[in-house]
Amino acid sequence: MKRKICIVTGTRAEYGLLYWLMKEIQKDDSLELQLIVTGAHLSPEFGLTYKLIKKEFKIDKKIEMLLSSDTSVGISKSMALAQISFCEAYNELKPDILVILGDRYEIFSAVSSAMIARIPIAHLHGGETTEGAFDEAIRHSITKMSHLHFTSTNEYRNRVIQLGENPKRVFNVGAMGIENIKRLKLLSKDKFEDSINFKLNKKNILVTFHPVTLENKTASKQFQNLLKAIDSLKDTNIIFTKANSDTDGRIINKMIDDYVLKNKNKSIVFTSMGQLRYLSALQYIDAVVGNSSSGILEAPSFKIATINIGDRQKGRLQAKSVINVKPKKTDILKAIDKIYTQKFQLKLKNTKNIYGDGECSSQILEILKTVKLDSILKKSFYDIKVKDEL
Repeated sequence: MKRKICIVTGTRAEYGLLYWLMKEIQKDDSLELQLIVTGAHLSPEFGLTYKLIKKEFKIDKKIEMLLSSDTSVGISKSMALAQISFCEAYNELKPDILVILGDRYEIFSAVSSAMIARIPIAHLHGGETTEGAFDEAIRHSITKMSHLHFTSTNEYRNRVIQLGENPKRVFNVGAMGIENIKRLKLLSKDKFEDSINFKLNKKNILVTFHPVTLENKTASKQFQNLLKAIDSLKDTNIIFTKANSDTDGRIINKMIDDYVLKNKNKSIVFTSMGQLRYLSALQYIDAVVGNSSSGILEAPSFKIATINIGDRQKGRLQAKSVINVKPKKTDILKAIDKIYTQKFQLKLKNTKNIYGDGECSSQILEILKTVKLDSILKKSFYDIKVKDEL
């Protein structure tokens, strides 16, 4: 019988990272791909991106869980709804193993239900730190509920082991996004401009900013400072991608819409660019500005600058192309000026991405195919011997 591998995706970014692994599973005769789509994929507000997914893959289950409220109460209710539906989906699909990526709240619900249903769980991108978001706690919680771990760097592998996971089940395979860069045929500049119906300028930046969920009601103030900074730029066009469905994400998206409406000549906004257009954009812009993980993980491969604002990504390993700034107009403008200096441009030319060589999916696939699942559920806490510093 084919081994049934179930993958859950809830956001556009996560789907893009999982794409090649899903393709590898799909074409393997010994495996059956099961796909559960949830979260923002099913929301008109976030672009109904499940329609793009179903062009490539069969969707086995759609789990509606995203409420119209992005308050803390609304998010908690969404998580509860998701958990109810996931347990029903697993009972019907009966997967042999669940594969999930990252640290989103909908993924936490998916993993909690799978753990109770005694389904082995494989977790991608564990061990990372993002001190400004509650994703940090969710990610480490998912690690403790999971049985196989695929990390993006050796340091993150060590951190998963530090959390008590057996080293024999923790594999450093690199970042999934690097594989996308390597395997996708990216658009030429003319085709990219045609695809977004927007002409690039002498200078161009891509803005992607999400709420800092462990900070109370700072989203609008921080993003307003960013808008003030870019509003003063000359000969610079701005490509915005909207915030995700985290707490207060809708506030940021409304501010983007208002800004673009007043500045149609130099800015454009996308609910979802899709992986091909997003990565193609990184070929032709000068910097990723905001607080998205893509500025840390993918942007360095294009030898462009990342201006990382605030604490959302604090703790992630970073290439030399990343400039960290406080969410203040003056600091952001200083960083933008810096990226165009001869000294920094030279640094960009010598940038190396620390997140692997883009050979993730084949490594993960081989382990998913061959690992013995009959005894994987019971885990012993792996203790690391440390010196007594008392």
